Amino acid sequence: MSASDPDDTRPGGAADRLVLVTGPSGAGRSTAIRVLEDMGYEAIDNLPLSLLPRLLEGRAPDKPLALGIDVRNRDFSTNALIEVIDRRDWPLGLPLQVLYLDCRPDVLVRRFSETRRRHPLAPAESPELGIAREFDLLGPVRARADLLIDTSELSPHDLRAELEHWFAARGSARLAVSVHSFSYKRGLPRGLDMVLDCRFLKNPYWEAALRGQDGRTEGVAAYVRSDPRFEGFRARVTDLVEVLLPAYEAEGKAYLAIGFGCTGGQHRSVCMAETLAASLAEKGWQVSIRHRELERHGLSDGPGPGRRSEELRRS
Repeated sequence: MSASDPDDTRPGGAADRLVLVTGPSGAGRSTAIRVLEDMGYEAIDNLPLSLLPRLLEGRAPDKPLALGIDVRNRDFSTNALIEVIDRRDWPLGLPLQVLYLDCRPDVLVRRFSETRRRHPLAPAESPELGIAREFDLLGPVRARADLLIDTSELSPHDLRAELEHWFAARGSARLAVSVHSFSYKRGLPRGLDMVLDCRFLKNPYWEAALRGQDGRTEGVAAYVRSDPRFEGFRARVTDLVEVLLPAYEAEGKAYLAIGFGCTGGQHRSVCMAETLAASLAEKGWQVSIRHRELERHGLSDGPGPGRRSEELRRS
């Protein structure tokens, strides 16, 4: 069955899906492999890279594949893994998707300390050294990720929910969109494909009655929309995204992450993220939304995947 076949209800909408799961040690790769296996994927962890071509050149799989690759794999090398990722002419024609599980170095250090494990790249040294070496090795792989999930603030339960959102069975294989809001003071969120700056819009922060609210409230949203530049910006951004999404989908891209930034990540960027996400959800796109700064302050739905298309359409 093809990915567009409505009768195909297997994970991802097709049996011929290949997800390559990688990332630094301690970021949750093993958990992700187990979750995908529970979702019906054939999971193979720590497959030697030299055997991967033989696997992909064999007969067509009966169900989707999830392959775990990290620096502990026998004969691992960054260049060899990049060659696998960049090659698009496998005999099976598998649509390879790279899932990269990322994590902040300080969180990885804490995880290694709590479990008393030695880092595979620094068995006789401090975990910090091993983590730094691994980040250097995996940098080019991270840049090729189709989906990047930062697990720094995610529990295993949160990670499962995130993976189920992106990889569980769906009625269509449409490109998935995640819309983020953030503060430029804390830097850009990882994994964004498109970034839009909202700092030119009127800032509700300077209105005392609105300062403690966020961009999801009607008062703040109305204030932001009252800026004469808002409607032109909203219309042009929406038109651009609606042109790009089908094009990305036609090119085989599975995920697109769009970020809106402002000074504090509380008012203008939240309003724009909500506005675009709701518009895309109404048009049938698969959308999730994350408000990074609101989550940090316990004002959102927590560190999970955020609200999804169904809830956005109801709001």
